Amino acid sequence: MEKELPSFLKITSQADFEHVAISTFHFQYQHNSVYRSYCDLINTAPSEVKTTQDIPYLPIRFFKSHPVQSFTGKPQKTFTSSGTTTSINAQHHLANLHNYEASFQASFEQFYGAPKDWVILALLPSYMEREGSSLIYMMNSLIAQSQKKQSGFYLDDLTKLQAVLLELEQQKQPTLLLGVSFALLEFTEKYSMKLSSTIIMDTGGMKGRRKELTREELHKTLQKGFGTSSIHSEYGMTELLSQAYSKGNGRFECPNWMQVTPFETNDPFAPSQTEKIGRLNIIDLANQESCAFIATDDLGRLFQDGSFEVMGRLDASDIRGCNLLVY
Repeated sequence: MEKELPSFLKITSQADFEHVAISTFHFQYQHNSVYRSYCDLINTAPSEVKTTQDIPYLPIRFFKSHPVQSFTGKPQKTFTSSGTTTSINAQHHLANLHNYEASFQASFEQFYGAPKDWVILALLPSYMEREGSSLIYMMNSLIAQSQKKQSGFYLDDLTKLQAVLLELEQQKQPTLLLGVSFALLEFTEKYSMKLSSTIIMDTGGMKGRRKELTREELHKTLQKGFGTSSIHSEYGMTELLSQAYSKGNGRFECPNWMQVTPFETNDPFAPSQTEKIGRLNIIDLANQESCAFIATDDLGRLFQDGSFEVMGRLDASDIRGCNLLVY
């Protein structure tokens, strides 16, 4: 028996989005004690929430300090963020994996089509070195669905990866190479290629292994090293179950059930103007079992067409109004 399609996958219009978002807010206010306490402390009553503009965003740091979940009982799966041995990592508890699997599957198909049409290569050494990565879970699934013998994780075996890429180029096989920034840079420093059938997708992050570069500097270097005209990007995080994708211009597009709104950096409750840099607040309606309304620590700006750009990280000293909930 097939599982019922999640409500967020049925969204085809802004009216649909509003309906599911408002319904999700009321459900999570009732069933998520952390989110309810936060709403109460900032004096937001459920009766006041009529549109998505009225919905409060939970500061993302609470995923590091509290169990942000809208269900009772033991989680089937907990995804964790990366960090040092002394840092406190975020935890995203899920009652089951159905929403996550449905979200990343539908999002990938929306932007890139069926995984079976691609050879999917993953160069994610830092993620493979720890447990609990949601990105590794997603890539494992997409690689399995690819059903191509070359698809897989290549870790630090750059020589083998080069040989596979050259073979696939000769076959003109559509290929996706997804990698963390520092690993892609290391590959281009060792090998120079000219790819025409391969999409390079950057997941971001130097993970303390390389000097941080601006996105423009990084992508210009990768374009030269891989001989491609553009570098794609994936925007996701442990606290979200959905991903936004950029096809090479630095602007990310969301799936139908995800929206981004920048807020003023010095006022956590004031939306910023279009194309003005602000803190990115995200509605991810796949987050039915945790909190769908997240105030991130990322800086960016929103464009008229709904796409957004990520500019960097918000300095902790600039975050105000986020320390209200203390047990």
